[in-house]
Amino acid sequence: MATIDITNLRKEYGDGGEQIVAVDDFDLTIEDGEFLVFVGPSGCGKTTTLRCIAGLEDVTDGAIEFDGQDVTDQRARERDVAMVFQNYALYPHMTVGKNIGFPLRLSTKLSSDEIDAEVHSVAELLGIEDLLDQKPRELSGGQQQRVALGRAIIRDPEVFLMDEPLSNLDAKLRSTMRTELQELQQELSVTTAYVTHDQTEAMAMGDRIAVLNGGELQQVGTASEVYRSPANEFVAGFIGSPSINLLSADVDGAVLRGPGGFEYALEDPSLVDGRDRVRVGVRPEDLDLVSDGSMPSEVTVVEQMGNENFLYAKMGEIDLTARIDSEVHPDEGMTVTFGFDEDDLYLFDADTTESVKTKTTDTDVDLDQYVQAGR
Repeated sequence: MATIDITNLRKEYGDGGEQIVAVDDFDLTIEDGEFLVFVGPSGCGKTTTLRCIAGLEDVTDGAIEFDGQDVTDQRARERDVAMVFQNYALYPHMTVGKNIGFPLRLSTKLSSDEIDAEVHSVAELLGIEDLLDQKPRELSGGQQQRVALGRAIIRDPEVFLMDEPLSNLDAKLRSTMRTELQELQQELSVTTAYVTHDQTEAMAMGDRIAVLNGGELQQVGTASEVYRSPANEFVAGFIGSPSINLLSADVDGAVLRGPGGFEYALEDPSLVDGRDRVRVGVRPEDLDLVSDGSMPSEVTVVEQMGNENFLYAKMGEIDLTARIDSEVHPDEGMTVTFGFDEDDLYLFDADTTESVKTKTTDTDVDLDQYVQAGR
């Protein structure tokens, strides 16, 4: 396995004309055996970063090291990595067995019997040993995904690189394959870098998450860290579904005043010392329906999700979303009032968008106490 160190990585595109910076001043260490997920909107630089790690893209500046060895200028075939792409790229004329064993036939001197033994071992690991004689066109999307994984696994690489490998699957199968990928990675303990635009997928799978935007690394942390303690407004807005509620507010002493009648008195006015204006954030699950609150709003839509409802409302021109009990069904056009606890309040600098305050409530729960409480 390998530790990957990325230092001051920069990747530019363009020859002689205008330069497009795809990745800029990128520093990150992926620990040995870690499952790290790159996430961000389209065009943020996550796939470019992955391709630089793989050696499929030349680096404009900076360095990439595997276990302290500089591989920046090494070609892809000289790096001990295996990639799985969104397009599984299976050979249609080959059987599943031959697709999985192809890397060994190409790069080793193992006998046919030895390769067949390796293929059967990998197929058994993935639960596709009964498909070895079939062709890719005879397989479902999930089965094709497993074959692509098998072809990567059989190489026994130091590093797995995965570029949106589940995006072609339907929602139910994608959820199943997420779990299988996590279990597989834990069993193999291979250092893995995984790219997705789906923040739910990132939070569910990654040991840590690297959030990118505009070619720059915004924050690296566990799912809980980036959700509860975002480094800036972009991370707060991108991570979480439904998205965090955001609005601008003027600071008047200890009182925050914003559009649509928003008014909130801070218990701790030192949070906004020296500021005339801030950006306010409250996550949907932290908004409560109250009789006398700071956010008078008009209900626009109620989405029934089964175990809960998503309540959409407008506070003046500001759109708000709240998670509420499934038994509560406000009518469209009804006026409601939202409130929230100061511990759940997020504040961001109005100019830099950097975090000023994040969620401060303690959510760590002792498992034994949780079980004894019957939850």
